[in-house]
Amino acid sequence: MSILCNIETSSYINTRMKIIKLSAINSTNSFLKEMVSDSMVDDFTVVVAKKQTSGRGQMDTKWVSENGKNLIMSVFCKFSELFIAQQKFLNYAVSISVFEAVKNYKPPKLAIKWPNDILSEKDKIGGILIENSLKKDKIQSSVVGVGLNVNQEVFPVDLPNASSIKKKINKEVDLEEILNLVLQQLQLNIQLLRDKQYELLEEKYLRVLYKKNVPSMFKNSQNVLFMGKIVGISSEGKLQIELNDETIQEFGLKEVSFV
Repeated sequence: MSILCNIETSSYINTRMKIIKLSAINSTNSFLKEMVSDSMVDDFTVVVAKKQTSGRGQMDTKWVSENGKNLIMSVFCKFSELFIAQQKFLNYAVSISVFEAVKNYKPPKLAIKWPNDILSEKDKIGGILIENSLKKDKIQSSVVGVGLNVNQEVFPVDLPNASSIKKKINKEVDLEEILNLVLQQLQLNIQLLRDKQYELLEEKYLRVLYKKNVPSMFKNSQNVLFMGKIVGISSEGKLQIELNDETIQEFGLKEVSFV
């Protein structure tokens, strides 16, 4: 059940956007998807919640967040010329946007872990869930969900690598400020996507990709350990890892993990 707190209209760059603020919701992505299915929703409509009771992450994982401590938001984006084959660039645009917003607070060793986790010193401080509406070979629209651990300091014991911006910089962060920073960056990078600046988006993403070109131990889906280094992302969005024999293997989501 959601409680509507406020609806605002704000300007970022040259675009007006509606920001719907909720005190509680099961999932901002689910709420926004229901809005889209029930009515015409403007491009860059934003839903923000103080509390999320059934947050979702990649591959049906759960996103746990303390009430009023973190940034929980979803954004609706429309597209006219974005093909399904180019969806990795949408992931780049969103991941870069969150990274660049968080970078303003200077948490140590900030990086993007493929495909779209935000890390500081190997600890996860943010995650992204992108859900697309498709028509034939194109992405018509996307609901972009962002969960950022901002001021939370205590996490479940089964999440030993979870952290927050506050824990990393020892300072409280203004939630309204970081919301504005994320939205500003999203509009800039989604515009790059719409302008088909694919090479620039890939360059920005690979520049901050966690463990790129660093020899590391991995585990595949059969629990086999192997050494390799991340060298890039394939055209299908798979992680490319160069093995010790200099061959390159590609891995999809949940097919490989760091040890």
